Amino acid sequence: MGSPMREKRRKLWESPVHKVTIKKPFYLSRYPVTQEQWQKVMGNNPAYFKGEKHPVENVSWDEIKVFFRKLNALENVDGISRIYRLPTEAEWEYAARAGTETAYFFGDDGSKLSEYAWFLENSGFATHPVGLKKPNPWGLYDIYGNAGEWVQDEYHISYKGAPIDGGAWENALPSVSTPVRVRRGGGWNGNAGCCRSAERLFVAQDKRLNSLGFRVVKDI
Repeated sequence: MGSPMREKRRKLWESPVHKVTIKKPFYLSRYPVTQEQWQKVMGNNPAYFKGEKHPVENVSWDEIKVFFRKLNALENVDGISRIYRLPTEAEWEYAARAGTETAYFFGDDGSKLSEYAWFLENSGFATHPVGLKKPNPWGLYDIYGNAGEWVQDEYHISYKGAPIDGGAWENALPSVSTPVRVRRGGGWNGNAGCCRSAERLFVAQDKRLNSLGFRVVKDI
């Protein structure tokens, strides 16, 4: 996890490169959560760029927690408890890399990104319906670009002291009233460097951005 010194556009907060062993299996949704799916659970559509099959965006990390509480309640039928949640940062990067160690899951050449992602050069400054670009080797669409993705973890300035079991890293600044969370995957308004597997940015968890959505983990 993280980016090595040789990686172009590498950031200091993507280091040090470290080994993570994810101990619990999980499912990750093939697509980001769409506006249609959000509407069915929450009864509203807060997205800036409207379209049922477009990723939902303009939702805060706090609002996503409400989404999961409602989704888990809806899915808890016949005495069977199903747990849906945000991915941890480690789970997200593991899924995005799909077994690769290059800057992108398709290699180190960012010129190929337009085949796999909507980003600054081809998005037209808007989101697009999910699934129109090529998936990564594990069948995940829009893992780069389109709408960036919230993850569970709080933002830390580096990976020093990060969990090595794939769990979420919390309590970065306990004294801060509004925690700052990690976002992954770039977005429609990010350049190619923002769409690398190791790229990480941060946003206060109560903020809404029209370039930021999420996808779902289901525990097994």
